[in-house]
Amino acid sequence: MGRKEKLQATTEPARRAILVAVSSQKQAAAKTWEYLDELSFLAKTIRIETVCLFTQNLLHPDARTYTGKGKLEELRGYILAYPVDMIIYDDELTPLQFRSIEKAFPNVRILDRGLLILEVFNKRATSARSKLQVQLARLQYLYPRLARNQPAEGNQGSDGKLGKSGETELENSRQTMKDRIALLKDKLKKTDQQSVTQRQQRNGIVRVTLVGYTNVGKSTLMRHLSKADVYIKNELFATVDSTVRNVQIDNLSFLLTDTVGFIRKLPELLIDSFKSTLDEVREADILLHVADISHPACEEQIAVVQKTLAEIGADQIATLLIYNKTDLLKPEELEGRDRQQPTEPSAAATGEYGNEVFISVEKGYNMQNMHKMLAAMILEKQLHMYAYKPPVLIFNHNGF
Repeated sequence: MGRKEKLQATTEPARRAILVAVSSQKQAAAKTWEYLDELSFLAKTIRIETVCLFTQNLLHPDARTYTGKGKLEELRGYILAYPVDMIIYDDELTPLQFRSIEKAFPNVRILDRGLLILEVFNKRATSARSKLQVQLARLQYLYPRLARNQPAEGNQGSDGKLGKSGETELENSRQTMKDRIALLKDKLKKTDQQSVTQRQQRNGIVRVTLVGYTNVGKSTLMRHLSKADVYIKNELFATVDSTVRNVQIDNLSFLLTDTVGFIRKLPELLIDSFKSTLDEVREADILLHVADISHPACEEQIAVVQKTLAEIGADQIATLLIYNKTDLLKPEELEGRDRQQPTEPSAAATGEYGNEVFISVEKGYNMQNMHKMLAAMILEKQLHMYAYKPPVLIFNHNGF
C-alpha cells in the first residue's frame, strides 16, 4: 500500500497527484524511495501536491501497464476513494504503457518523469530560445505516445477499434504535430546560429561554466562570483536559461555561465533539444562542477553529471569539483575529506592533487581558497591563449 505524504498548505489550491514506481532487479527498494522523494520535490516546484506514494516489487516493469494488474486495481480503488488530478510514474513510460494506463484511468492525467521534467522546464523557460527548446522536446516526446483512443467513441467501429474517420483524425493530429516539430526545428536552427555568433565574439577571454546536479547551489555561487542578481530558490530546475556574466577574480577577467542543472533519468530528447544551451558547456575552457556534499546521494549525483558531460563530449575539459553546503554537515562528517584538497592553489590547475575544494557559499566557508584555485586555472588558460608566437618572416626572391 502507499505511503501518505502531507505537504505544507498554501493559499492557492495545488493539483493533487499520486506517485508510482517499481522496484526491480536493477533498482533496489531503498533507491526507489529515494527517487520518489526526488520526484515529489520535482512535482512540488510546479504546485503539484503528492498525496500518496505507491511502489511494487517486480522483476521488471510490466510491458503493458508498468505495474502488475493487482497494483493497477489498487490504484483504481484509491482514486475512487480519494480523487486526484494526476498519476505520475517515476520511469519513462513506453507508448504502449501510456495508452494502457490512460485507458485504465480516463479521467486522470498521466505523466511520467520525463513529462514532469518537461512541465517544470516549460514553467521555468523565460527566453524565446528556451521556450522553443521546451516546446520541441515536448512535441517530440508526445508524438510516439499519441493515444490510439484519442478520437471520440463515435469514430470507432463496432469492434471497438478505430473506424476510418477515427484513423483520419489520428493521422491529421500526427501530421499537425509533425509539421509543428519541423517548424520549431527551423526556428531553433536560426536562433542557434545567433548563439554561435555570440559565442564566437567571446573568443580571447577565458570561459568558465557552472555545471552540476539541479539544486546544488550553482546559482548561489553564480551570484557570489558575479555579484549579480540571479534567481535563487530551494527548488529543482530554478534555472533553465543560461546566464552569462563578465567576472573578475584577482585581477583576472573571465566569462562565467550558469546552465541548466542535470537530473537522474533526464530524457534524451531534452538533452537534444537543449543542444545549443549545452554548447555553453562543451565550449567552456573551465568547468566548475558544483555538488551538494550534504545530500545522501551526492556521489551518485556527481556520477550523473559526469555521465552527461561524457555524452555531450565535455568530459575532457579542465574541471574544479566544488563540494558545496559543507555547513549542513557535522564537523566529524567533513573531517578528513576536506584535507584531500591541494595545499597549493596552483596544484588545482595541474590536477596533481585532484581538483577538489570544500566550501559553503551560504556561510562563506573556504571561499578564499576556492577563489585562488579558480584563479590559478584561469591564469593557466590565459597563458596558453596568449602564449608567445614567433613572427611570420616573409622572404623575397633573394632570401631577404
